[in-house]
Amino acid sequence: MDADRGGRTENEKKSAWPGVTSRSYADQDEGFDPEGIPDARTRTPGPPAAQVPPPETAEGPGPDVIPGGGMAALSLPYQVVAALALSVIGLLAVGHLAVIFLHVAPSNTLTKQHGEVVDDWVYPEFEQNWKLFAPNPLQQNISVHARAEVWGAEGRTTTGWINLSQQDGAAIRGNFFPSHVDQNELRRAWDFYTGSHDGENRPNGLRGELSERYIRRIVMLRLLEGDHGGKVERIQVRSAVRSVGAPAWSDEKISTRADYRVLPWWTVTPSDLPETSATDRASAPQGGRAGK
Repeated sequence: MDADRGGRTENEKKSAWPGVTSRSYADQDEGFDPEGIPDARTRTPGPPAAQVPPPETAEGPGPDVIPGGGMAALSLPYQVVAALALSVIGLLAVGHLAVIFLHVAPSNTLTKQHGEVVDDWVYPEFEQNWKLFAPNPLQQNISVHARAEVWGAEGRTTTGWINLSQQDGAAIRGNFFPSHVDQNELRRAWDFYTGSHDGENRPNGLRGELSERYIRRIVMLRLLEGDHGGKVERIQVRSAVRSVGAPAWSDEKISTRADYRVLPWWTVTPSDLPETSATDRASAPQGGRAGK
């Protein structure tokens, strides 16, 4: 009869929780016994469950999510300002690249018509130097030296050779933002001079005379920074060229002996000095001045 009523045999027991078919790991660890679970009406209620915010649905973000981002999150006036700033930066970048392209491109109609504008923009900050990638890159260390003939209390004396290139190198090493003057002024001036003079130091045109005056002014600016015991009456410049030595792993033999190019003595004139020094020298008596 029992089997006919409930569909069970005498050996089967009726489960108190018919819906439970398996036990959790926590229940297994704590010795969970489904037969001993009291009825839901007699159980003591536990602490309330933590409130979990509703997840985002396909209809849109939750109530606490701020919609939008980037420029879209800005108010209309700020969006206009940001758009204008980005447009100006973009135009400047495109214009800069176009000018640099014209500078490095072969001579053409645009460079002939607007060459001066291109040079004004490029020099000196954005100069392009392709010697690193040339078929015959530089393989020499070139330094420029200068010495002076000074008229002072002890008469006329001559200073030793001052390595101007070494001064520039000391100002560049370890400097995260080196001056463009320290990097290029003296180097470019010497390239300008050697490119506009022959092997006998004779200028080959107006550019040669201009390069000579440029070198003299740079040398005098450097010499006036120190005290040489009197007024500088004459100056002399030379270059020391040394080949770059072979690396340690190479068997190539390269001489690193310096090859000097010595220029003639130049008498200092007011045009070789800064404006204030030139004015003082022009008003000073010339009695002690003499040349060789």
